[in-house]
Amino acid sequence: MELKERKVLVTGAGGFIGSHLVEALVEMNCQVKAFVHYNSFNRWGWLDNLPPKTLDSVEVFTGDIRDPNGMLEAMKGADIVFHLAALIGIPYSYHSPDVYVDTNVKGTLNVLQAARQLGTLKVIHTSTSEVYGTAQFVPITEMHPVNPQSPYAATKAGADFLALTFYRSFGTPVTVVRPFNTYGPRQSARAIIPTIITQVLAGKKNLELGSLTPTRDLNFVRDTAAGFIKAAMSDKGNGEVVNLGSNREISIGDLAGKIAAMLHAEISITSRAERIRPGKSEVERLWADNTKAKSLFGWNPVYDLDRGLEETIRWFRDPGNMTFYKTNIYNI
Repeated sequence: MELKERKVLVTGAGGFIGSHLVEALVEMNCQVKAFVHYNSFNRWGWLDNLPPKTLDSVEVFTGDIRDPNGMLEAMKGADIVFHLAALIGIPYSYHSPDVYVDTNVKGTLNVLQAARQLGTLKVIHTSTSEVYGTAQFVPITEMHPVNPQSPYAATKAGADFLALTFYRSFGTPVTVVRPFNTYGPRQSARAIIPTIITQVLAGKKNLELGSLTPTRDLNFVRDTAAGFIKAAMSDKGNGEVVNLGSNREISIGDLAGKIAAMLHAEISITSRAERIRPGKSEVERLWADNTKAKSLFGWNPVYDLDRGLEETIRWFRDPGNMTFYKTNIYNI
């Protein structure tokens, strides 16, 4: 499917990945509607920081993913829906699981119901590698068992299965895109790479982190956004789950050392108890097999880890960007 001049809706458009996806879609000359969470300050998340020329090309719709009527209204006229809106913080899901169910499961149901009613041409639903839990084999293919280990991951798994059942039951054209750990400019302080970079740039010599042994498959945000777009353009993805990953892993400890070296900083690390997940909830290993994304969509990651980290560090070095982060507290 050619996306140029298509009407597309992005939910979660004010977020980290969503804002990068909006930028990429505008560059492709799509007619972009950005669904952002309503608030009385009329703030649009990271969309507020996009170049005015880009933002002038975007129609912003404020609403709440949990509202079925608002979702239906927002999706009217959209050929393609990229559904990214979700609550994503794992620690926060331990004490507030109810809102994760309402947002991640019921919110997804609202998107699917509207797509079915409106005859939307394609829905790209966002999953997460967290639904796999600790790898039972590596690299992780889409045939790996789903074994969520946190309330967050459980709600995302539920949303994934709901999306797939709409395809199987009603023929709703849904593709489940499953990104592994995305990083880059604008990522929230709850993620590991901003946690490391901001502490180093703030002059801390002893970094406060969680567990250092888990491994992650890290993907630069522009590669992730390109994967979403490739999925929307393909006619082979309906009813499929597709990993977006780099096909490599790195431990948190090695990642911290790598970033410190790139910043020419000498550091030590303290693993703080409040930053460590409960033992049975920690995902110890994630390493993606991206063969399916290559074969179905022709997607390949362009950024290696060094290049992606360089761009990310460059963005964080801007003092104006650092003002968005509180390096003296633990962000759950």
